[in-house]
Amino acid sequence: MSRTFRSRAVMAATLLVGLGLTTACSSGKAASGGDPAAAPKTGKISLTYLQKQGDQEYFVGEAAGAKARADELGVDLKVVNLGNDANKTVSEVQAAIAQNTDGVIVVVPDPAVGPQVVRTARDGKVALLTSDDQICATGPDPAACAKADLVPRIGFSGAQMGGEVGKRAAAEFTKAGWKASATRIVSAWKQDVTVCGDRVKAARAAFDAAVPGVEVIDVATDNTPTGAQDKVAATLTANPGVKNWIVWGCNDENVAGGVTALTNAGLGPDRVIGVGLGAYLACKEWGSGKPGGMKAALFINGKDVGALAVQTMYDKLKNGKEFPAEGFAPTTMVDAGTWKSSGLTCG
Repeated sequence: MSRTFRSRAVMAATLLVGLGLTTACSSGKAASGGDPAAAPKTGKISLTYLQKQGDQEYFVGEAAGAKARADELGVDLKVVNLGNDANKTVSEVQAAIAQNTDGVIVVVPDPAVGPQVVRTARDGKVALLTSDDQICATGPDPAACAKADLVPRIGFSGAQMGGEVGKRAAAEFTKAGWKASATRIVSAWKQDVTVCGDRVKAARAAFDAAVPGVEVIDVATDNTPTGAQDKVAATLTANPGVKNWIVWGCNDENVAGGVTALTNAGLGPDRVIGVGLGAYLACKEWGSGKPGGMKAALFINGKDVGALAVQTMYDKLKNGKEFPAEGFAPTTMVDAGTWKSSGLTCG
């Protein structure tokens, strides 16, 4: 065994001991996270919730759900908007520790900061839980991470969500009577975010199982509407002979941006099938009452994730209940005719 390999192995082992992570994903056991030796806390619990893109509607809802559950439990909760600043993630974890937080819940702007976040939480002896996006204790890429090294996460099942999107896109394609040869699929996502890759991969698998033979064009974006709009516009320019387009992606932002690009290029709603993921932007198109390219969207309620994350952290700190490797909130497919009755609120 080389000296480099031994040193990396020692570092990984040290991180795992400090975090108390287990092989929960593969064994079915709970992942512990935080300080495994700490006794259940008595008295007031203080938590810090760090969110990327905190002004995005999904994350606004997530923060609201977290605050509501914290109020129910008598927990002091501080929510911090990290924007897209990866460096701020680490400094805010440090600030939370300095302010005597008991636990940190984080949605990272960039998974590459994962190991540093883990080390900082370990050194500060605070429990660490992620929501939405995964991070790895031993490396910058969660996709290349051993399951035992993934920090416990609350969110949605990427495979389940993507599968639902792909199935609905296939149903809309069949309903429209399009030909595979005249159709292209835009699959748009930020390609260094593991959960995004899980979603679009599952969407494609589900679509291909129902409707084989439609070409998929992978489009790298920054997961924002304007970023997706620019990249999809360029994709459209590079494929001038395509008659019909299907758009799916990591989130509603990607799909809304893609649909906007196609609409701006003069494609009518009868030539565009957008299936969103989130529904918080799709509902705005539906609320206008005008036909559009967004045919359906999977409603993922950020409030549910925020509430579940706070509850999971509370149960760990107050009752000594170990973190699950992953905890999932429910989802619902909605469209122009069903979104209002689903409980979706459109800001």
